Amino acid sequence: MTRVSCPLLRSRLSTAEEAAALIKPGDNVGMSGFTGAGYPKAVPTALARRITEAHERGEDFRVGLWTGASTAPEADGVLAEAHGIGTRLPYNSDPTLRALINAGEVDYVDTHLSHSAPQMWFGFYGRLNVAVVEVTAALPDGLLVPSSSIGNNKTWLDQADAVILEVNHWQPREFEGFHDVYYGTALPPHRRPLNLVDPMERIGEPYLRVDPQKVVAVVETNAPDRNSPFDPPGEASRAIAAHLLDFLRHEVVAGRMPPQLLPLQSGVGNVANAVLAGLDGSEFSGLVAYTEVLQDAMLDLLDSGTLRAASATSFGLSDTGVQRFMENIDAYKGRILLRSEEISNHPELVRRLGVIAMNGMIEADIYGNVNSTHVMGSAIMNGIGGSGDFTRNAYLNFFLSPSTAKDGAISTIVPMVSHVDHTEHDVHVIVTEQGLADLRGLSPTDRADRIIANCAHPDFRDRLTDYVARAKASRPTARHTPHLLDEALSWHQRYLDTGHM
Repeated sequence: MTRVSCPLLRSRLSTAEEAAALIKPGDNVGMSGFTGAGYPKAVPTALARRITEAHERGEDFRVGLWTGASTAPEADGVLAEAHGIGTRLPYNSDPTLRALINAGEVDYVDTHLSHSAPQMWFGFYGRLNVAVVEVTAALPDGLLVPSSSIGNNKTWLDQADAVILEVNHWQPREFEGFHDVYYGTALPPHRRPLNLVDPMERIGEPYLRVDPQKVVAVVETNAPDRNSPFDPPGEASRAIAAHLLDFLRHEVVAGRMPPQLLPLQSGVGNVANAVLAGLDGSEFSGLVAYTEVLQDAMLDLLDSGTLRAASATSFGLSDTGVQRFMENIDAYKGRILLRSEEISNHPELVRRLGVIAMNGMIEADIYGNVNSTHVMGSAIMNGIGGSGDFTRNAYLNFFLSPSTAKDGAISTIVPMVSHVDHTEHDVHVIVTEQGLADLRGLSPTDRADRIIANCAHPDFRDRLTDYVARAKASRPTARHTPHLLDEALSWHQRYLDTGHM
């Protein structure tokens, strides 16, 4: 059965090469994709070939690439290898593109995910020339069934001058009904409150809309998402999960949290997956998630009944997780809801729902500032993603990391972070395998004592304690957040000494 049943859209069926030929040098291109799900599978590769051929002729051919979040080697990767990206926003995790960003070849706009669509409407990024968006099907009336992520697709389809659709037959046709796309957005001063008071409440419609006259090409594909495997939880990850769960139990006993907790948000990665896995088999049940990405552990929680439902903007499953979802897709309908990232990450909704935010970090300093994005203050790793959206607006937030990195050579607890993504004013709880530091209501020096005692690795604890003592002694009239600036920066030299940069 055809996936393109709209007559007008069917008349635009094209090859990937024909579609890519419609993208010109200097165009800003908005592509679908969020954490390796729902990105276009064919047009980026065809575009990369065009770019390579242009470079071989001595022509400059680069595009601005805008997405929902990270994509995959078949999108970010091939375009980076072709040196075809001039600017990139709002998030990247591709290693080839990361190297080009850090080499200064690509201008990277590392943006809060909740800001990316609104700031595009405001005109902050310039004109969007072309949207390349993967969907599951195009219905007879022209409505589009979204695929495994929504991200910024609604905005790209609305705002682009021209639209290229990839209709992917690999995505399950049963996806129809899994999505909630909100179309009530207006520009200031005409914005209105979002009428959502429950994580699983629908405020939109299950389809993406597009003006058929803007669709210049429709490419049919049959290719899987980039499905990332997860390592089994290691000892450190299990210890972090245990500390966090004990703390949640304490919050319930203290009356600061209901027995069913509050809506959960979890960042992407093995540590976050281990924390979610720790909930399975615990006394907690009837939980709900209001998050960005659905990982394997959330499927486990849904299957066991620990999690009753989950709202997100994208999947981020392993191959095993995808197979399980496909085999049981009807059982997940009504329990999984995918939204645009402007809604999944919306600060007003995160605060209203009272979300518990759990995100990873690269390092934290003794006063509670967190670096999520940079190594040595200069080299980007991935980006801030949605961690800022959730951290600042959460009812309770956690930052999670092993206490050391590079096989124990460096401490992730440092005197002063080399780059600040989340200030001490926003960070509630820091957790390593060593323990947990609840920073709520503490002055900076009290935070330092608690972080060092509870979270720092024993190999670095004495040095950090000595640092604070000497900083206090040398700053008799500036003891609020005392620092020895030269020495604080020298801690990051250890990373260079490991030979990793």
